[in-house]
Amino acid sequence: MTRTGGAVVEIAGERIHLVRAGPPDAPPVLLTSGLGGAWFDWQGVIDALDDHRVLCFDRPGAGLSPPGRSRPSLRREVRLLAALARDAGPPVTVVAHSMAAFQAEALARVHPELVRGLVLLDPSHETSTWSDMRISAAVQPVLRLAGRLLGLTGVPWLVAPRVRRSLLRCASTRRPPVPDAAVRAVYGRGTVLGTLLAENAAYREMAADVLALRERLPFPPIPLVVLTARAGAAGHRELAALSPYGRQIDLPDALHLVQADRPDAVAAAVREVAAGPPGEREEAS
Repeated sequence: MTRTGGAVVEIAGERIHLVRAGPPDAPPVLLTSGLGGAWFDWQGVIDALDDHRVLCFDRPGAGLSPPGRSRPSLRREVRLLAALARDAGPPVTVVAHSMAAFQAEALARVHPELVRGLVLLDPSHETSTWSDMRISAAVQPVLRLAGRLLGLTGVPWLVAPRVRRSLLRCASTRRPPVPDAAVRAVYGRGTVLGTLLAENAAYREMAADVLALRERLPFPPIPLVVLTARAGAAGHRELAALSPYGRQIDLPDALHLVQADRPDAVAAAVREVAAGPPGEREEAS
């Protein structure tokens, strides 16, 4: 499989760490992580999609990306995804994990011309805004600073591999090994810790913004596959029903980090979505 080493690139006003893989003329796939995720979580999926052109990136301040120039928000994430889709050559198949499902759905509604279809991995799903209060803009700078100060102590660098292994016991059945040096390069950085806190603070507002988008913009008639991990999550069938070509699949042998536990299922869903709606598949055959 053709793979270029990850590089920091400038796109949509931000600097992000981007890994490209696969034949340059193959169908494009864009991978986007959930809260706290990094590019190495997708290694099995990248390897399984050797017949696709894959773009896997770390959001600003996360993974190996430099600190963000703007705060985490649904608007910023959609802008980034749109720019990456245009760079890849649309339409792209977007694979989004957990909280990133908000951003993938928003992209499909705002820029349907850029999206071939969606594959959502154990996605976050909300039906209520809970509160109209918007405080993330005020607290995010404090949280990002707190993360940087914690990073200066050196404690995250020391404990990052052990903490990740502990968390994976609850999030993954396979717990794929990642070298300690790679884990420290991500979670040993105060910038990443601050970004994780800031993104978590933005969660409620991103959910509210997606719900508002549903009132204003239709979901396009594109293929949509929702993969649900063992524990299950309320609303996944309803989420798949957003599209007339949507379906939900249970994965009883996977935990929340679906891309690590079942890269084969993710790759199969990508190929299904990339083939287009049933009518297009019949014409192609």
